[in-house]
Amino acid sequence: MASPLNDEERSESAEDIRRDEGSAARSGELWYANVADFVSDRFIYLVSCPTPESGRVWCPEWYRHAEALSRLDSLWRAWENLRWDAGMGMSSWWTHHVDPHMRALTDPLTGPFARCADGHQNPVPLPIESPPEDLFSDQRPPTVRDPFALD
Repeated sequence: MASPLNDEERSESAEDIRRDEGSAARSGELWYANVADFVSDRFIYLVSCPTPESGRVWCPEWYRHAEALSRLDSLWRAWENLRWDAGMGMSSWWTHHVDPHMRALTDPLTGPFARCADGHQNPVPLPIESPPEDLFSDQRPPTVRDPFALD
């Protein structure tokens, strides 16, 4: 199928290409070094602390809860990516990332901080029974013992 643009309309200047490549490179740059920096420097100022009347729970030692750490790390990485979208980036971040994660994080019955209403409590992992040894097979690809082997 032929391009709907003629050759004159399709041509980009070297400056246009450099600008596009620079924008693409910038989007890979992180503003914050890690999730802890993001939470302490930005996130805590953007999201309101739950009030006692809300029933919602936040734990100041959020980093000691694996689920919270994973969710906040996801929020940080989404923010890092979406901050480059001047149009819908932050709206998307709030509606598709912050709002559902905060509902899950601060849920007083099922959230990772549910036991922390009166101060941090260590998380309790889900109880499990070990499955029979031969029930699951190793799904990882086989490793090559000789790094120079072709097979």
